[in-house]
Amino acid sequence: MVWFKSFFWHGIGIDLGTSNTLIYVHDKGVVLREPSVVAIDENTNMVLWVGEEARAMIGRTPQGIRAIRPLQNGVIADLEYAKIMLKKFVERVTGAGGIKNPDMAIGVPSGVTSVERIAIKSAAENARANLIYLPEEPMAAAIGASLPVVEPTGSMIVDIGGGTTEVAVISLSGIVVNESIRIAGDELSESIVFYLKKVHSLAIGERTAEEIKFRVGSAFKTADNDKIDVRGLSLLNGMPRTITISRGEVREAMQEPLWAIVEAVKRTLERTPPELAADIFNRGIVLTGGGALLQGLDELISSETEVPVFVADDPLSSVAIGTGKMLTDPSYRRVLEQCIFRK
Repeated sequence: MVWFKSFFWHGIGIDLGTSNTLIYVHDKGVVLREPSVVAIDENTNMVLWVGEEARAMIGRTPQGIRAIRPLQNGVIADLEYAKIMLKKFVERVTGAGGIKNPDMAIGVPSGVTSVERIAIKSAAENARANLIYLPEEPMAAAIGASLPVVEPTGSMIVDIGGGTTEVAVISLSGIVVNESIRIAGDELSESIVFYLKKVHSLAIGERTAEEIKFRVGSAFKTADNDKIDVRGLSLLNGMPRTITISRGEVREAMQEPLWAIVEAVKRTLERTPPELAADIFNRGIVLTGGGALLQGLDELISSETEVPVFVADDPLSSVAIGTGKMLTDPSYRRVLEQCIFRK
């Protein structure tokens, strides 16, 4: 009980994602959900805005201001700006007179290198963290999705974020088999940009590609074939132009990254011990992360693996909820002790 109290009041769980950062506080749930974007003054290198205010400027910044994503492929690409961004987000949550020097559990991709771990630890220290835990994202996502990770049964999680897709089989508080690929939501959006440029000679930005993906994107053939008007810049004459594309075209555009995700799931299943594989065939595969919301992705994976596939109740928040639960629920003490940061 002493151990439980020591973490109960001072811990926050963080999903430091390529696309979005989420922070979870016990008894309050996810209290912050902001884009992982920083807007800077190029002349002074000063940070002007972070989060939603900075994201609104992507592709629309005036001269002298640049909007950047300090994280790429699930890890820190620009340490200095990542430090500032995380510190500002934590300050919003803790506030004046709030949590002081909280313990932090920050989800990291399972394929993260030691150098990348040190960068995340440095960002956490800059945000005045006390103890720092770096649980692997698939474990955090599984806990956040309420899978029985501490029991002697096999659970399979597929966490599709902005920069990485994490696939793992979990049993008895540990990851038995896993695979991490740096193909996820960002690559799905980029494939739409490339398709429109190649097939329709139309240049569009990142935000337009994301809107297309959310509105008419799909991974599995459906009866309906919705269409959407897309505005961009013609590569033929440099003038603004509007075209209409169908759901089928968008699905065709995303085929390559979609199949890379499916193949990662199949490879992980092939390496799973028989007893755990039987559990997975009985219980199914659970999808989390923003990519889990892509229409028909569960059907595509189920069709290719012949295993039932389900989307978590709150796929966008699973990693943040899982990291928070690790700090506040004594059931996950063994999991937490395995991921305290050590050089």
